[in-house]
Amino acid sequence: MPPTSGAPHDGAPAEHGHWFHRLHQRVLTSAVGLAWSRGREMELMHRAMGFAALSLLTLVPLLIVVASADLASGQGFARWLIQGLGVSEVSQEEVERIFGKPGQALQRTTAFGLAALAAFGVTFGSAVQTGYERVWDLPTARWHTMWRHVVWLAVLVASLLLFVGTSTPAHTSTAGTVLLAAADVTGAFLFFWWSQRFLLCGRIRWRALAPGAACTALGLLGLRVFSQFVFSPLIASNAVTYGEFGTVLVLQSWLVGVGFVVYGAALVGRMIHEHQVVRRLDREPFDLP
Repeated sequence: MPPTSGAPHDGAPAEHGHWFHRLHQRVLTSAVGLAWSRGREMELMHRAMGFAALSLLTLVPLLIVVASADLASGQGFARWLIQGLGVSEVSQEEVERIFGKPGQALQRTTAFGLAALAAFGVTFGSAVQTGYERVWDLPTARWHTMWRHVVWLAVLVASLLLFVGTSTPAHTSTAGTVLLAAADVTGAFLFFWWSQRFLLCGRIRWRALAPGAACTALGLLGLRVFSQFVFSPLIASNAVTYGEFGTVLVLQSWLVGVGFVVYGAALVGRMIHEHQVVRRLDREPFDLP
């Protein structure tokens, strides 16, 4: 007959495993677990890294040429990055050193080169469209919708010009800073709200896209604050360690963050919309025919 001394302890591992299983299931069915699962399904991090790579290869060269035409700023594309990153004065010098003097890119670019840059920029719009389609589980749009990429790219460049033109002055009051930040968030919300509707060819309603646009605008604001405390000192330290290549590495990391916010916020926005639909149906039950 087996000893009975170990009997009270036999159920402890099973009970512990049952408790862990319940906790695991609760996490998986929670909002965070659902967001994690959907992010893995759409390969969110890989898409964010692809967003950064395409930005550096296709969009940044075009923006350098466009920004070089803004001679009034005196800094060209470097000023755009400084405003987006929100870096300190020491890091600003490193960014300005990377992108050279304003005006040179525009003077040395031929008509064929400018057309090639525009064509590469259109591919960036196509990648953003594909990411939004994966967020909403939509089929790929047909080839004749490529004109939307051209329009979206033009609006993007115009929005960046407006963002830099309304930048925060060096010496401004707290109330002025808050108002400008609110204006930036509002502008980002309107742009990404329209971008989703436009790139998805109107297949998703405006109301469903609003939460994602709001999350994107707030996420970009948070990324800008994060950049001031993390990326700004990294630019200064990496410039000493790796030279100009270190600044490019930090810029690439920041672009990965931008891509993660753009796609991840759209995914969170879809989940918020679905939650709102479920709550509305619970409040207003309907009878099946």
